[in-house]
Amino acid sequence: MGVLGDAPHDLPGNSVRSITPAPGLAPPPRIGTPGVFRAQPILSMRRLSPAEPLVMLATIALWLVLAMLTGALVGSACSVFLHLLFASEGRLYGAPWALLAALLPAAGLANGLLLHYGYRLNTSGLKDEPIEAVNEQQGRMPLATLWIKPVAALITLGCGGSAGKEGPCSHIGAGVAAGGGQALRLNAELRKRLVACGVSAGFASVFGTPIAGAIYGVEMLAIGRIRHDFLFPGIVAGVTAFVVSRFWGVPYPEYHIAFDAGFTELLFLKTVLIGVLCGVAASWFVEALHLARQGFGWLGRRWALWPPLRPLLGGVALALLLAVLPREYMGLSLPVMERALQGEAMPWLGFAFKIVLVAVTLGSGFYGGIVTPQFVIGAVLGGALAPLLGMHAAQGAAVGLVAVVASASNTPVAAVLMGVELFGGGSTLYVAGACVSAYLMVGHRSVYPSQQLAYPKAAWFTAPADQPVGHEKVQLSYGLLRWWREVVLPSWRRVRERLRRR
Repeated sequence: MGVLGDAPHDLPGNSVRSITPAPGLAPPPRIGTPGVFRAQPILSMRRLSPAEPLVMLATIALWLVLAMLTGALVGSACSVFLHLLFASEGRLYGAPWALLAALLPAAGLANGLLLHYGYRLNTSGLKDEPIEAVNEQQGRMPLATLWIKPVAALITLGCGGSAGKEGPCSHIGAGVAAGGGQALRLNAELRKRLVACGVSAGFASVFGTPIAGAIYGVEMLAIGRIRHDFLFPGIVAGVTAFVVSRFWGVPYPEYHIAFDAGFTELLFLKTVLIGVLCGVAASWFVEALHLARQGFGWLGRRWALWPPLRPLLGGVALALLLAVLPREYMGLSLPVMERALQGEAMPWLGFAFKIVLVAVTLGSGFYGGIVTPQFVIGAVLGGALAPLLGMHAAQGAAVGLVAVVASASNTPVAAVLMGVELFGGGSTLYVAGACVSAYLMVGHRSVYPSQQLAYPKAAWFTAPADQPVGHEKVQLSYGLLRWWREVVLPSWRRVRERLRRR
């Protein structure tokens, strides 16, 4: 079926024409090849031709329909999930330890059985991950297993596992969008955009930040690159999902964080410092997740464990940890985050408690989101650091919350917009400084193993493009090494010789 797509890139002469491949290169795919845009270079079109604005107007109309429909469906589905979650999560904060010691291993076994046997329904060969659906699978996802992760998340969070709520909603959004794209028989590029719309809608439905949700769904795909052609569909889907979720009664808290009426350079520098420290904490968080996955994987191989038993062991480990750690860091831990944003004093090791519990929960095989824990880690750490810097604790918690999201997820633009939507326009410059510094400080790490590295974060690094994080080989550039060898080391030797002569 013919579907409206994007026009090819402008060529010299401002006209659309066929391209003759260079010697040794494969010819461009023929029109009609599966997965190839159907925007055909049939007519030569000058830049000022009336055809161009008409095509763009048609593109806007197309995405208003597709994105609004996607946002409405995703917002409704996520609302059902969130209401079920609110009815079950948080009821075990004051439970006796004996009850937790029984529930957590049982929840781990239930997660293991569900994920182990449920995914046998997937006969498509497709991976069940939104990022891979866009980057590697041309906007396709296995639809038979769409329900598994939301159910697993309800079990995890309802029984005290430490995780987030946005992961299942983003998964629901991506799955619904992928199913819609396949049902409408859209081409590959349109399916990719629709899946990104679904992720944006799911994120917006959870946190009530439609613009940040739209950017997050696009920015999370790759480090250093944003597909601008995804933005309009994502914004429309995010706003629609937010409105629909609010209609279905999903609550969205409002935070009133007072920043200075006028911009002050000193406060800006303080928030940048908080961002740097939050970036360090985010790197610890990523490494803790990695080590937990490796550790439980090694145990599984060492003892030849049946796969569902790994999260059971994780449940046992969580129960033992909660015998000594505060119960408020189990589950979503939203009360802790809200107290931090209200300016209450936060414990110095509170962020570390959350990191450990989340790493054991997700690393052992439980399922849950990964962004809500970043909120908690950042708010607690920022709230603890702020008094040392002469800041109000609520200000530190606010910039810390978004800084950890910017760094651990490698989504600085979405995090800045999230800060503006959550805390008001007065926070803009401060959250921007914190988010960008944290994003740089975390380096080339990510909580999403399938996230790709499009461009290194500094000119002193080199890496092959579009490789998944963890599989790429980030190296110091030759220019930096030469500068170090030819400038820094000789200068240091001269200084050392002068000191010796004295």
